Amino acid sequence: MFVSFYRIESEKGVIITNHSLSVTFNGSFDHMNIDSTSVQTLEIIDPLHTELWGTSNKKKSLFQMLKTTKTTGGSRLLRANLLQPLKDIQTINTRLDCLDELVSNEELFFGLTQGLRKFPKESDKVLCHFCFKPKKVTDEVLKPANGRKSQLLISDIIVLKTALDAIPFLSKVLKGANSFLLKNIYQTICENPKYESMRKRIGEVIDEDVIHSRAPFVACTQQCFAIKPGIDGLLDVARRSFCDTSEAIHNLATKYREEFTLPNLKIPYNNRLGFYFIIPLRDITEKLPNKFIQVVRHGKNVHCSSFELASLNVRNKSAAAECFLRTELCLEGLISEIREDIRILTMLAEVLCLLDMIVNSFAYTISTKPVDRYTRPEFTGDGPMAINAGRHPILESLHTDFVPNNIFLSEASNMVLVMGPNMSGKSTYLQQICLIVILAQVGCYVPAQFASLRVVDRIFTRIGTGDNVENNSSTFMTEMKETAFIMQNVSSRSLVVVDELGRATSSSDGLAIAWSCCEHLLSLKGYTVFATHMEGLSELATMYPNVKVLHFEVDLRNGLLDFKFRLKDGVRRVPHYGLLLARVAGLPTSVIDTATSITSRITEQEMVRMDANCVQYQPLRMAYQAAQRLICLKYSNQGDDYIREALQDLKESYAAGNLI
Repeated sequence: MFVSFYRIESEKGVIITNHSLSVTFNGSFDHMNIDSTSVQTLEIIDPLHTELWGTSNKKKSLFQMLKTTKTTGGSRLLRANLLQPLKDIQTINTRLDCLDELVSNEELFFGLTQGLRKFPKESDKVLCHFCFKPKKVTDEVLKPANGRKSQLLISDIIVLKTALDAIPFLSKVLKGANSFLLKNIYQTICENPKYESMRKRIGEVIDEDVIHSRAPFVACTQQCFAIKPGIDGLLDVARRSFCDTSEAIHNLATKYREEFTLPNLKIPYNNRLGFYFIIPLRDITEKLPNKFIQVVRHGKNVHCSSFELASLNVRNKSAAAECFLRTELCLEGLISEIREDIRILTMLAEVLCLLDMIVNSFAYTISTKPVDRYTRPEFTGDGPMAINAGRHPILESLHTDFVPNNIFLSEASNMVLVMGPNMSGKSTYLQQICLIVILAQVGCYVPAQFASLRVVDRIFTRIGTGDNVENNSSTFMTEMKETAFIMQNVSSRSLVVVDELGRATSSSDGLAIAWSCCEHLLSLKGYTVFATHMEGLSELATMYPNVKVLHFEVDLRNGLLDFKFRLKDGVRRVPHYGLLLARVAGLPTSVIDTATSITSRITEQEMVRMDANCVQYQPLRMAYQAAQRLICLKYSNQGDDYIREALQDLKESYAAGNLI
């Protein structure tokens, strides 16, 4: 982006000369960057095409799959981590060490799960509210209109008290923890005397029996009786009035049940309406008595009120508002003292969010899977990306017979071409690789037998076909814009996945664009997985030794395709699979026969040319394959005997000319 400064002459004669400022967005240096298009195509936050699945849709996004957190802060932290995974290996391994302990120690896992339940769901949000200095309580503040603000403040104090009361149990659970993260939390939170000091100070003002509640009337009652009795005489009077009106309302409900023969009449409460009546329709034999007003039908019930109830509601709300205002006046000094130690509250909020994400999301998700289905990923500085028997984290929960596949990328083999017919599993495979990398870099186990990864700084995707009418972009233009974004921003540590580049234009132009983009990506050290139907692209492997060609296994039986969804080495040509699908779709036989004759002649010419290229570049490929294996042995953790034997095998294979 360029920002231009034009020549301007002010009244004082000051002249600003022309300048251009180039602005580049670098994002976060400590986190992986994932662009918005990739977030959508990888289904990180929301699943694609939800409108096609209906109400019985069981497919979820990665975020929805992991969203078993118990607090709103934990859910927000999980979402932020999935959108910007970590890049620091030490931090990732710290989380993985914690996860190791939780998975192997069931007592610690269930203890933390129980301990986190004791903290209110909105603890992190409330704890951060104390960062803002409230207005000093004056006559202007002490007006009925400000009762709601006072009520929220009291609610925050009760949440804080509940959170501080839960720390001792958390301390008991974490006392024997061994991982660095849990030990650090124990030292900074559980052994910090400031939390106990704040808890005691709150206990001097707030009644010890007051608890946080989400039920509206219970919460209102707790807030009215939050302050210990005897501290404020006017508050005690307001409480008495609140109790009297509440009792009168329930007596009125009892009276109506008996007078109008409505045994199932209920008297619920909400913050907007106050108290109101609910009467089941089955109890109304004729018309409701005239005493009931504001009658509204809700399903199998009738919601209504009466003039007597409305009058009592006004008195009850007025008494409650007076309680809130007097309570806020009593809490003014306490809040000032709390704000002096606001740092420990923000630290507690951050710790609760992190524990909620690791325990209730990561560890819980792993515990629901069969043993050894998820494994701890390993990270290297400049090593390869090696995933053995990787599975799609979302789709494997929908298909019990999901077929796992491998991936291997290194500096010596940094591009994989994936070929196969439509519906053979190419797009799922591309998405699977990216999701495994994201899971690993947020500090979670991954669905694979083994995973060794190099930290990725950015993920780029070019998946899907769709135009953009709003921006006046055709399918091909949208495809080119996304590809241009990749080419302009890709780095040596990026992961690029491309699905069917160039298919929205002519065959020759599409092949030319795909080929040139592959050559550009090959010049970098970034890892690229490129899925395509264009068999001509497989020639890249004969010219560039760092290109590996894979295909999805498909059997042809009685003119029908039998998809195995297993990835195999090399090019496997399923003859005219496009024509097979066209025949199934119902195209006339004469059209299919003519198309078969034309494509046979084209294929024969291509095969002759590709065989010639393969012979020409065979020596170069042999040398490159030897170099690739030497690099892998360099980063290997095996012993000297294993490496010596591997070198001998490499020497013999190279001499025999069968190194592939």
